[in-house]
Amino acid sequence: MSQHETLLHVRDLAVEFVNGENCQRVVEEVTFDIRKGETLALVGESGSGKSVTAHSILRLLPYPLARHPQGSIEYAGENLLQLSEARLRNIRGNRIAMVFQEPMTSLNPLHTIEKQISEVLAWHKGLRGKAATARILELLELVGIPEPKKRLKAYPHELSGGQRQRVMIAMALANDPELLIADEPTTALDVTVQLKILELLKDLQARLGMSLLLISHDLNLVRRIAHRVCVMQRGRIVEQTSCEKLFQAPEHPYTRELIGAEPSGEPAANPVGKPLLEVDDLRVWFPIRKGLLRKTVDHVKAVDGISFSLHQGQTLGIVGESGSGKSTLGMAILRLLASRGEIRFQGQPLQGLSQKDVRPLRRQMQVVFQDPFGSLSPRMSVAQIVGEGLRIHGIGSEAEQEQAIIDVLMEVGLDPQTRHRYPHEFSGGQRQRIAIARALVLKPALILLDEPTSALDRTVQRQVVELLRDLQAKYNLTYLFISHDLAVVRALSHQLMVVKQGQVVEQGSAESIFGAPQHPYTQQLLEAAFMAPATAH
Repeated sequence: MSQHETLLHVRDLAVEFVNGENCQRVVEEVTFDIRKGETLALVGESGSGKSVTAHSILRLLPYPLARHPQGSIEYAGENLLQLSEARLRNIRGNRIAMVFQEPMTSLNPLHTIEKQISEVLAWHKGLRGKAATARILELLELVGIPEPKKRLKAYPHELSGGQRQRVMIAMALANDPELLIADEPTTALDVTVQLKILELLKDLQARLGMSLLLISHDLNLVRRIAHRVCVMQRGRIVEQTSCEKLFQAPEHPYTRELIGAEPSGEPAANPVGKPLLEVDDLRVWFPIRKGLLRKTVDHVKAVDGISFSLHQGQTLGIVGESGSGKSTLGMAILRLLASRGEIRFQGQPLQGLSQKDVRPLRRQMQVVFQDPFGSLSPRMSVAQIVGEGLRIHGIGSEAEQEQAIIDVLMEVGLDPQTRHRYPHEFSGGQRQRIAIARALVLKPALILLDEPTSALDRTVQRQVVELLRDLQAKYNLTYLFISHDLAVVRALSHQLMVVKQGQVVEQGSAESIFGAPQHPYTQQLLEAAFMAPATAH
């Protein structure tokens, strides 16, 4: 790569978080440059200081709890750490824009997509009315939102996770920024959409000369798009080099550990038992109502005629793009959504049962959700969270429940002494172990795993995958594993089902499908997930 003019200089940056008399330094002596038109990636595990460093550029840290005791961030000859709020507002969202990791907390739930993007255009460009709408439609089309005209009046909760992230990217790109800071921008996206976003960002870089600061724990993503990489550990940059050199000859032990952390291995080799879960012609249709009388004019066929059989001790991986119906299928099987068709669990039909009749069966059917922080009550201690199911189902005495909680926490690799602490005191990987413990303590036959590793670092993903495999082998557990991360799916699944627009396009043994996919859509997913990295660095 030829030398480019430097757009941003970060020198000796340090960040401290102050709480009363306690002062914790979370970033220390961080120095790097971002050149015009290049992509620089900050990589490292959760807590390494990546996001704090990136958020410092636009001063988005929780001041005054955070402070910069030293360092400078120079952009266009100005030190951003010393600018007035008024001057900084002219730069934020205009010359330097940011895409955050979690779009649901970044988008206003009370405003339509059109209103939220139009605010950015009106504030910085003065665009309103038809001109703004035309630009919004152009942006939504660029980031791959289907039928953008129909989405203008949609609210964030009406979009899938991947679609919400695409809206966030559209907002960030609205004013053609010189520097785009992307903080884990593809965490919630499936692999094919990730590729589309990468291609979009590359195209914008070529057309506008835009620079990109990418914060990510996904090294496959980094390998495909980054020109240079800074590896962060405990608030410091431990290695900084070209992307090509980093992956060919990593020098620091921590870098080598990150690169070697891809989930691998074979699924648990349990004997195949009798069918535990049988699903026949399952349908979940959501009505589309229009007019004054709200008459049903059509349906969104989220799940449309899916059938399968899952045997005890096996894992069925369910893959597909965002909006394909994977999670809807899982929720319908657990009777958390109304559906039509046949569901038999341990030979017993579930359709037609009242919620009261289903409740005893819930002990045997547990779920681990995608976001452990959102699914764990912040007001309950770990002991209360894990023991809640025991209390609801009346299992054991108080002393026996306490012992069961201690045992299951040890089982998932957590110190039982931490059971009186609260979720916010744990890392993301530890919180997911708590969620697994909550499901496991009831000794279920079936666990639905809905994207349980998507928000975790690769090193933590590998640990969670190994934990799930060990638990399955030990207790002959049956998993329904929903994910868009095909590397994790391959490491865990015996059977595979590929879903597109609510229908199954291919199913069979995971080994045969990964080895020789038959359907073009499956081939597209696998190519996107395991494609060789780009070489134009």
